Amino acid sequence: MKLRRSSRLVDMTGFLLQHPHQIIPLSYFSDRYESAKSSISEDLTIIKENFESQGVGRLQTLAGAAGGVSYLPCMGCAEAGRLLANLKEQMTDAGRLLPGGYLYMTDILGRPELVNSIGRLIASVYADDQIDAIMTMETKGIPLAYAVASQCSVPVVVVRRSSKVTEGSTVSINYISGSSRRIQTMVLPRRSLKENARVLIVDDFMKAGGTMKGMMNLIKEFGATVAGMAVFVEKKDEQHKLVDHYVSLLKLSIVEQEDRLFMEEGNVVDYMRSREAEREHV
Repeated sequence: MKLRRSSRLVDMTGFLLQHPHQIIPLSYFSDRYESAKSSISEDLTIIKENFESQGVGRLQTLAGAAGGVSYLPCMGCAEAGRLLANLKEQMTDAGRLLPGGYLYMTDILGRPELVNSIGRLIASVYADDQIDAIMTMETKGIPLAYAVASQCSVPVVVVRRSSKVTEGSTVSINYISGSSRRIQTMVLPRRSLKENARVLIVDDFMKAGGTMKGMMNLIKEFGATVAGMAVFVEKKDEQHKLVDHYVSLLKLSIVEQEDRLFMEEGNVVDYMRSREAEREHV
């Protein structure tokens, strides 16, 4: 279809936003719009500058016969700060406290606009890493996992506490819950992960990290690799977490005597700044 540049820019922008982390050959756009590759390159330069100025993401150009352009979703530190401030405000109601030190988050995780923003934030942290799959534990982590996966264009792998006949043969491991110190079970279908896959673990809430540690061990059983770990809310405790090198969006502190809770930013913005510094250095 032959389009004017203004229409071409709109259509091309929409296409890139819907196909993150996919290498699109310039010839595809050239054929799609019946335009010369030189014109397509100029269009992509305009889109690239707009994405970066608006903090939407980055366009990565790959040279060579198999090259093209790839859209990497990103969220700037300023936008991330605004999102975290909004989430903190909504989650500091003492009525969210549940028995056992847990937090009611179903309403937050049920709002697509918030979940999608959280997913874009997590995906932007790992935008420069190779991610082959997103893993989470049933059930409340599933919306977050799909939000991240949609930004990374990779499948979601859901770990369950018991096997289902519809999933075929499974791999099962026992793990120790970090908070209750009880032995629990997690299972994953054998077809879920390929050997050498790089897996990003995403979860909604972490107390001591026992579930995260269990998923790490489960990934090793498949001969795969943990590419990173991200959690929406972690409980701020004196006790040592069972996992390291994870990204958290928010930290929860509870004053049990007063039945009050406090929410503060996690380490995600600091992690983003360090990654930006690494890119600038390179």
